[in-house]
Amino acid sequence: MKNLYRRYRPLKLSEVVGQEQVTESLIKSLEAGKVGHAYLFVGPRGCGKTSVARILAHEVNGFKYELEDDYVDIVEIDGASNRGIDNIRELREKVAIAPTSGKYKVYIIDEVHMLTKEAFNALLKTLEEPPAHAIFIMATTDAYKVPVTITSRAQTYTFKLADPTVMLTHLKTIAEKEGVKISDEALKIIVRRGGGSFRDSLSLLDQISTLSEGEITKDLVVKAMGLPEDEKITELLAEYTSGDIAKITAILKDLLASGVKAETVTEEMIRQIIDEPKPELLPLLAKLPEVKAPYAEAKLIVALACEGVLPLMSRSGARPAGPSPRAAGATSRAAALRTPLRQDISVTPSKVINNTKEKDVPNTRAANDTTFSWEEFLEKVKQRESGVYMKLTRVGHELNGNELHIYPNTKPTYNYLAKEHVKATLTDVAEGVKITIHEVGDAPSSAQKDETLDKISAIMGGEVVNDGGGNPF
Repeated sequence: MKNLYRRYRPLKLSEVVGQEQVTESLIKSLEAGKVGHAYLFVGPRGCGKTSVARILAHEVNGFKYELEDDYVDIVEIDGASNRGIDNIRELREKVAIAPTSGKYKVYIIDEVHMLTKEAFNALLKTLEEPPAHAIFIMATTDAYKVPVTITSRAQTYTFKLADPTVMLTHLKTIAEKEGVKISDEALKIIVRRGGGSFRDSLSLLDQISTLSEGEITKDLVVKAMGLPEDEKITELLAEYTSGDIAKITAILKDLLASGVKAETVTEEMIRQIIDEPKPELLPLLAKLPEVKAPYAEAKLIVALACEGVLPLMSRSGARPAGPSPRAAGATSRAAALRTPLRQDISVTPSKVINNTKEKDVPNTRAANDTTFSWEEFLEKVKQRESGVYMKLTRVGHELNGNELHIYPNTKPTYNYLAKEHVKATLTDVAEGVKITIHEVGDAPSSAQKDETLDKISAIMGGEVVNDGGGNPF
């Protein structure tokens, strides 16, 4: 028995679903008798490029299209396995031969971007001066790998991934025809996992169509596909925001023990963050694409712990117990600057030595307000300017007397925070505390540098090794 994606492959341009921007243009061209000598179909895998190429090859010749037919005037070439110059030279020799039963001899070259440079050069000669009876239809998932000399001589049509609503309707129609009872919630999961690919979505529907003699539910699909429950992913992201490493670890252990892969957990977290982006989750979103084999589980734990928990621990003033396991002299300024350092520090008048002369630094804050809280400072900045807040969550800081020193770890961060309107915002929020933005390379006191590596060591449960480039682990 044929797979669903083969049984429901379109046989006419009018039957193609979700690619109207391509099919409507091709239909009008055929009706007007305007047929090009070269076409380039561009788009992601599984969106219908090869199917449309085959349909077009049949319709320009007036052939009836059947999936198993074999017309000598329609030649399919796999660019991945026939990519050399000798293969294209052979094609050039045969292209001069007139068609036998149709008006055109059509060459479909799939994955054309796989051809070698020499093969492209040989193909270019044919595209420049093609025989009147020859048509080339090329398909690729990587258009940027196709030389401009080729694309400029072809009509380019861009295919897109299917809209989720269109895909859902399409799958419901097929499920009804096949007598498969499946809930809308279960179909939505298939649509999501299919990623807009008709072939992948139909293959998934085919796979789960025998799960139950009754209605196929969302829970059945989740278990069959080894997916984590949405509620678990939501809970994991919530714990990342709160910075509870114990709960994060417990949730991850449950998910991995149930057979869910770390990569799948990562994909679902990315999906939820994109569906509902929040500023506090953006640092995590930047790290999640790195979670892949080898050691995907370890990379996921590091992304959740080091990018989320440590900064939040620092903001709350938490300090892991126990001595630092680092060897003497292994302090890393870059590692220390990755997270805020000190939060709740009393603001008292202090002494500044200038040319051996001491002078008092006045405290401009109210007498009944003698404590500066980095956490409260960040929260106020967040309410005023979320962009500035995001930058501050990635810097080091130190409070000396009535002056807050901020240590950016990258040049772009320094340039951003040093802007006049940004400094004005920080000064206004600080309520009397002087703000100093340091150049990249300046470092806070050595006593405070120890904190970040100590926190990482306490969380990971062992000695932290510094790689010499400012990166622990």
